[in-house]
Amino acid sequence: MIPNDPYMLFSYINTKLRDEYDSLESLCLDLDISMDEIIDKLKSIGYTYNSDLNKFI
Repeated sequence: MIPNDPYMLFSYINTKLRDEYDSLESLCLDLDISMDEIIDKLKSIGYTYNSDLNKFI
């Protein structure tokens, strides 16, 4: 279960990307969550995914 709060989600996703996954796509596939939903929710609080850095900034 992923956090519903966008700020908690930001921290959760970036931690997972740093520690366990080499891309947002692999994280979403493994956790069976919508990549578009994650991107949209974090975009709503001003963060975008940077694939070169493999994190939301």
